Amino acid sequence: MADEAKAKGNAAFSSGDFNTAVKHFTEAINLSPTNHVLYSNRSAAYASLHQYDAALSDAKKTVDLKPDWSKGYSRLGAAHLGLHQYEDAVSAYKKGIEIDPNNEALKSGLADAQSAATASASRARAAPPPNLFGDAFQGPEMWAKLTADPTIRVFLQQPDFVKAMQEIQRNPSKLNEHLQDQRVMQALGVLLNVKFKAGGGDDMEVPEADSPPAPSQPAKQESKKPDPVPEPEPEPMEITEEKEKKEKKEKALKEKETGNAAYKKKDFETAIQHYTKAMEIDDEDISYITNRAAVYLEMGKYEDCIKDCEKAVERGRELRADYKMIAKALTRKGTALVKMVKCSKDYEPAIETFQKALTEHRNPDTLKKLNDAEKAKKELEQQEYFDPKIADEDREKGNESFKQQ
Repeated sequence: MADEAKAKGNAAFSSGDFNTAVKHFTEAINLSPTNHVLYSNRSAAYASLHQYDAALSDAKKTVDLKPDWSKGYSRLGAAHLGLHQYEDAVSAYKKGIEIDPNNEALKSGLADAQSAATASASRARAAPPPNLFGDAFQGPEMWAKLTADPTIRVFLQQPDFVKAMQEIQRNPSKLNEHLQDQRVMQALGVLLNVKFKAGGGDDMEVPEADSPPAPSQPAKQESKKPDPVPEPEPEPMEITEEKEKKEKKEKALKEKETGNAAYKKKDFETAIQHYTKAMEIDDEDISYITNRAAVYLEMGKYEDCIKDCEKAVERGRELRADYKMIAKALTRKGTALVKMVKCSKDYEPAIETFQKALTEHRNPDTLKKLNDAEKAKKELEQQEYFDPKIADEDREKGNESFKQQ
């Protein structure tokens, strides 16, 4: 279910429908709340919507869940950059590069963040130009003041007036274009808490918001303004983890093949090294574990073989692996147990293990091993019965058991 919602979110993201992508990724997160990729994908969708606070929250969750995943820091850096938190963005990108030094996306993000931080510092040092009316139009307070005035409240029901005020709020210098509109002038009076004379708008020129006052002496050459910092483009989301999984599986398979070659040459230590490496790269394929168990079996390291077989069975059940693979691991464990037999009773755990393997998959080889073990157990029982030394040992054990009752 989570994968299905994730796939829908990926499709929506690819088509540019970021709101729908957020919806589907949220559904997936509700079904799989510990999946770091889902938070990463939703962070990318939020960033595409310029909702950087939400993008930052999801990016932090991604890093919390998977601190060794470089892409999480890429999401974190992009969100900080969108919020103009340049130093935090630089720090996030650097942490990602520590994990993955060759990641071009992280390097590019770091360069953007450092450039933005430099530009921001330059602007902070420069004297800000006066803004005569800009503050009056900032934030939701503007609409609250207008709504509180009975006259303006009527104007707010007129779409063209609302549109004009929205334009002015976005860019106060647009006020010059609406000086002939008495409604706008009345609204300005409300916001500035002043009254304009009727008709005053015909003669009145409102200065551009970014224009400096006329200098009393020849102005010095105006210093070049730093280029505006572009809003960060969210890093393109890898639609699924298929690419990463594919690369991991390819690396793991190469290690397995190298291990197989070493095994055929009886170079068991080298084979173990490569099977272990394959297990570290891809923990979703238990064949690497069973292969290493086979090497331990050949080397006579039966306890190590048994541990690997048990590990393969446990991990296989978690992954819902092919029952044939589970049976193979159990059969190999049974074989190791047979190799460790010292008396007839030692065959019992081996026989039980072969029986379990057959319930998973009725393999002729496993059935033969079971029959051989049962036959060997009976033969050893007969030897023990007719061997006086063994009989005396059994008698002493029986007496000791009777005394303890």
